Amino acid sequence: MTLKDLKQLFDYLERSQSRFSMRNEIMFKLLATTGLRRSELVSLTRELVDLVNETIRIDGKGEKERILLLHPHLMPLLASYKVSLRSYQIYPSEPVFLNKNRKALDPRGLHVIFKDVLKKAGLPHKMQNSSLIIFL
Repeated sequence: MTLKDLKQLFDYLERSQSRFSMRNEIMFKLLATTGLRRSELVSLTRELVDLVNETIRIDGKGEKERILLLHPHLMPLLASYKVSLRSYQIYPSEPVFLNKNRKALDPRGLHVIFKDVLKKAGLPHKMQNSSLIIFL
């Protein structure tokens, strides 16, 4: 995606009023700013997100741990998202991102969401057959 496309996507996400708009905005901004892989994003749990130190701890490929810095623009979004969660979603071992059925999101579900968001943002030409476009 070009920077112009990314701006168009973020503008759409910031204006969206859907039930999952905050979740989607955070997911795609995390992908764009941290270098998270799809599988790492969907397996992210609350205990791996450190809002105090503004980092995410990832157990990546080969069981190597990585510490990723959170972009300052994400901090208010993450704080608002945390406040908006229901009581069953606040346990440290719970996934950060759930699907519409309140189950952990998987890479395939993320792909479906991504295609839908791109289409609604007016970027359908950026969709590739069956692969998720990775930012940056």
